[in-house]
Amino acid sequence: MTSGVTDTVRDLESGLQHDGFRFLEADTMRGLLERDRPLADWPAFADSWNDLGPDTYLARHGRDRKRRYAVYSADAEGGLRREKHQPHYQSLDYNVLQGDIERWFEPILPEVGDSDSLLRILGFCRDFYGALAPAVSGWHIEVHQFRIEARVDQSGEPTPEGVHRDGVDYVLVLLVDRQNILSGTTSIHAGDGRELGSFTLTAPLDAALVDDSRVFHGVTAVTAQDPSLPSHRDVLVVTLRAKDSAAR
Repeated sequence: MTSGVTDTVRDLESGLQHDGFRFLEADTMRGLLERDRPLADWPAFADSWNDLGPDTYLARHGRDRKRRYAVYSADAEGGLRREKHQPHYQSLDYNVLQGDIERWFEPILPEVGDSDSLLRILGFCRDFYGALAPAVSGWHIEVHQFRIEARVDQSGEPTPEGVHRDGVDYVLVLLVDRQNILSGTTSIHAGDGRELGSFTLTAPLDAALVDDSRVFHGVTAVTAQDPSLPSHRDVLVVTLRAKDSAAR
């Protein structure tokens, strides 16, 4: 690890420990992911957002988004393994809109799940968050591909449940693509509702690091800049929960 990367990581660790979140501009995030070699398969990785399945659970509430989902496990020795396909579950304490149900989503495609881009992103999460929690022996990692679309007659809602916590330990939100979209501002809040900061992911690889045990987050609705053209916001969300802790 070069001294520049080491200093960046230390600054991020300090910031996350102090504030509970950090926003990373794309150039910084790319530098952390491309320490040894470029993300050569990034174009194919980003293109996979054009092949997501419908979120039928959200459609029941009159809202639309597309997604795919996968679960991985990581150990303290650096191992990373994809687990069998399983449902995504959150309690009502964390998701008032869709809590207390097992939600089955279409799996992340094998070629995407094994891609260099995704594995390097997951490796970064394992290493960075692992350094903040050295006592954790392993991580349960959930990976979500999201596409939020804005239509002529309907805005897109990245967080329809409102300002919330995910019920995990740490979260990474990484922008993959943003086309013909206005707004989509992320806000971070303390437990008493105070806003601690806000930022907008606008460039591919812009990212947010969040200590979910300490702060809440939400994203404003997105609208089409030109209603006559397709509009979408593509993000990768990675959550980490200590394996030896109960699902919250």
